[in-house]
Amino acid sequence: MLISPAFAQAAPAAGQDSLIGFLPLILMFVVLYFLMIRPQMKRAKEHKLLVEGLQKGDEIVTAAGIVGKVTDVDTSYITLEVAGGEKAVQMVMQRQAVQTLLPKGTIKTIS
Repeated sequence: MLISPAFAQAAPAAGQDSLIGFLPLILMFVVLYFLMIRPQMKRAKEHKLLVEGLQKGDEIVTAAGIVGKVTDVDTSYITLEVAGGEKAVQMVMQRQAVQTLLPKGTIKTIS
């Protein structure tokens, strides 16, 4: 006889096997949460606080890279002065376009 007889295997316990099958999926979701979702939520919360806290006189950088001083704050728009002195240029932008709040006096050193 070259072929050995096949024997039936005992059926595994159904509850324990399904839990072990879902374990990699659960672990991937936990890793995804801590590496991607949680930091993004933290960044969004910080940006919301930054936008809500804008005041007249703040020096900012917009998402487009424009550096300027806030001259007027509305509920959803800000007026930004991007050139001082005789060439004063004012732009109206959405508050959400603000990316970074600069320390006071930064624009004086740039000009």
